[in-house]
Amino acid sequence: MVGKKSILLVSSILVSMSLFSACTKGGNKALGNDKKVNIGITQIASHPALDLAREGFIEALNSKGFKEGDNLNLEVQNAEGDIATSQMIAQGFVSNNKDLVFAIATPAAQAVFNATKDIPIITTAVTDAVKSGLVKSKDKSGTNVAGTSDAVPIDKQLELVKKIFKDVKTIGVLYNTSEVNSEVQIDNLKELAKGMDIEVITRGINSVNDISQGLDTILDKVDLLYTPADNMVASSMPLIASKALEKKVPVIGAEEAHVKGGALITEGVNYKKLGFEAGLMAVEVIEGKDIKDMAIKNSEDTELVINEDTLNKLSINIPEDIMKKAKLIKGGK
Repeated sequence: MVGKKSILLVSSILVSMSLFSACTKGGNKALGNDKKVNIGITQIASHPALDLAREGFIEALNSKGFKEGDNLNLEVQNAEGDIATSQMIAQGFVSNNKDLVFAIATPAAQAVFNATKDIPIITTAVTDAVKSGLVKSKDKSGTNVAGTSDAVPIDKQLELVKKIFKDVKTIGVLYNTSEVNSEVQIDNLKELAKGMDIEVITRGINSVNDISQGLDTILDKVDLLYTPADNMVASSMPLIASKALEKKVPVIGAEEAHVKGGALITEGVNYKKLGFEAGLMAVEVIEGKDIKDMAIKNSEDTELVINEDTLNKLSINIPEDIMKKAKLIKGGK
């Protein structure tokens, strides 16, 4: 016959096991756990937009009580544009059994997703997570991936173009042929431009070494140059802006970092806000929310930004109502 003490001991063990299982299911940890949360951050390349996304993510963690060296361990890795390095970073995070991985930009997210289907992955700066093969749907992930999208408001950007450049007939686009994000943006741009009777001329590049030659072949054929949210393009904005300025071709950027690099204007998403929202989603996962039920969120906020130095060099007259709404910055070539 089993004694009361034995029954109480077994019951206590079962309750403890149940609580442990609830806290650790899917790699999640409940707030208040004594153990530090280990998060790996993988970034595909260094440029202002992606750096801001990383800063926003960490700020969100801090705002919810997660402090590095206290209850949080962060390991930040940057592939500096190299896909093979990104894959090595992902494999290292999986080997080290991170509790969660924050992946910045599509190639980084794909590398981690290829390495694990178990560790939660929060992403940002991924234009289309469905087409990138990361989630089953935007509304409900269905995988170990969720996060925020940097899908740019191309419709708003084209409306801006038509208000400033009423006679525009051709827009050129320089893009990295290996980025799914860029292809999605170009398809969207072409579809919208068709309705405005604007021709889109594209030039694909495979490396930063192709940029100068690519610009030489496209700038003489277009009225404007559009720079998509493309990691290779973003990291080369000073060169792009400089060569376009020599030809007096205005550059419309997909986001603010392009304008800081010398593009004329954008109405785009705020990457720091995107990173912050992703950080809040990461906290939800840490607290125990099932990532498979989470979504890919789009930013509704856009900012109108104009590079004042570029504007003066191009001697373009921008309507007063646009100038009043815009944030003016300086910089670039």
